[in-house]
Amino acid sequence: MKKFLTAVVAAIVVVVIASGVVHWMSTSDVAGPDAPPTDGPSTPVQPDHCPRVEFIAAPGTWESAKGDDPFNPTANPMSFMLSITRPLQERYPANEVKVWTLPYTAQFKNINAQDQMSYDESREEGISTLEHELISMHQECPQTDFILAGFSQGAVIAGDIANKIGADGGVIPAERIRGVALIADGRREPGVGQAVGNGVAGVGAEVSLAPLNLVVQPIVPGATMRGPRVGGFGSLQDRVFDICAPDDSICDAPFNVGNALGRARGLVESNGVHAMYATNPNVIPGTTANQWVVEWAQGLING
Repeated sequence: MKKFLTAVVAAIVVVVIASGVVHWMSTSDVAGPDAPPTDGPSTPVQPDHCPRVEFIAAPGTWESAKGDDPFNPTANPMSFMLSITRPLQERYPANEVKVWTLPYTAQFKNINAQDQMSYDESREEGISTLEHELISMHQECPQTDFILAGFSQGAVIAGDIANKIGADGGVIPAERIRGVALIADGRREPGVGQAVGNGVAGVGAEVSLAPLNLVVQPIVPGATMRGPRVGGFGSLQDRVFDICAPDDSICDAPFNVGNALGRARGLVESNGVHAMYATNPNVIPGTTANQWVVEWAQGLING
């Protein structure tokens, strides 16, 4: 009997040891701490209804309204950005390329128009609305890429958003941006982004007038001149394209103290050069600004 019990105990010990060895081998030799995980990060699912690209247009001052239809804007039938968005809508079906125009209160209150929204308020509304579109679209369609284009105040808005995205502080990843076109950008700086067309010697009005905010505020209340964008366009530097007509005081303002009052008034008064980007042959040799942007956008979409 004693020998029998001894044999049973010995058999149990062997089984326990063998089980431990098997467990050790399965956790140490086969899938040790340096072994790669069995399930890697998966590519986000792109629903079938999502477009490949969304083209977002940001109109300039007086060319949009908060309640406007982003797919068929009618707030200003003469809006410059319509000469870009309409050809793209005609060229691509909506399920392939979504063309969306920023609806915001595009105003620039001066001292004689108290019932209008100030530049600061209008700009912030535009930024908030455009960023909300980027966020919601990226959440729904994570593999959709974006092209941004803006004119005048819309260029400031698109440029500010590109600045944040390029510096890794934006609302969507930089790799989802195919390109940005800024036409008559009020915060333009030479060497920041890629210049298109004939060169200009000046800078954006916000850069030119930033040291003179005390002069600007009595003429255009609530229009803070913020100077250049800190950090430029970061990782988007090679994907941001800058278009400025020579002598357009919005993007080609002199960088000096002289005639500050005249330059401040130029922000809200009629600017013949600023209103002719669709026809001005002196901006980009051989074409016009809107034609160039349409062809550039088509190249990005097709590519």
